[in-house]
Amino acid sequence: MAAKPRYQQIADILRGPILGGALPPGTRLPSRVQLSRRYAVSEQVSRHALRLLVAEGLAESRPGSGYYVRATRADHLLPRTGSGPGSALAPLLVERRGTRSEAAARGLAVRLRVRAGETLYRTECLGHARGAPIALHVSWEPAALTLNTSGAPGAAPALSVSDRLAGVGVFVDRIEEEVSVRALRGPEADRLGLPSGSAALVVRRTHFDGRRPVETSDLIASADHCRLGYRFEAPRRAP
Repeated sequence: MAAKPRYQQIADILRGPILGGALPPGTRLPSRVQLSRRYAVSEQVSRHALRLLVAEGLAESRPGSGYYVRATRADHLLPRTGSGPGSALAPLLVERRGTRSEAAARGLAVRLRVRAGETLYRTECLGHARGAPIALHVSWEPAALTLNTSGAPGAAPALSVSDRLAGVGVFVDRIEEEVSVRALRGPEADRLGLPSGSAALVVRRTHFDGRRPVETSDLIASADHCRLGYRFEAPRRAP
């Protein structure tokens, strides 16, 4: 097996103490010049090693100062097994940004199995922690279903999706969810006050009544601040 490139070997040497805690967050890492002298490599090799740690989220570059161990800040757990009111952003402080109607774009029409252009109600909320927004929740429902519920524009929903729709004879019996990681897009980054391109956790959840989708939503959370929690019940075995 071919030996690793030198920049990867140097990154390995630095990575161990970072992950092990010997180099805590905020510790200044050796400079490119120091690494090149210590390991008899060019400054370009040293630069590649440090940039690799940045790309892995273990280090950060501070212009004019150097490279530092990056703090791991994903300290907000978003539980995904709850179904009560506000569960999508719990336990964050929720700022409701309102509901409005919009025509279903093609992608949303496919998710909700409606015609493109059909009227949807779009609701947007921000989740805050320590005074800053770190998660965005956007949901869509066919207006024909939501019109007479507390999810209509101007209303302040106090019930879960399942309970609210049950009031108009729509009974949620299944929830499907997909999780992915991608870069924050411009409008999302603006709402969260983060640089465009930052890593984001994206949770796509859809509520069904039988085979019919009745609500779909996107939870877009800063990967630097949030993590997702799931709970599964295991079947009990007889003694």
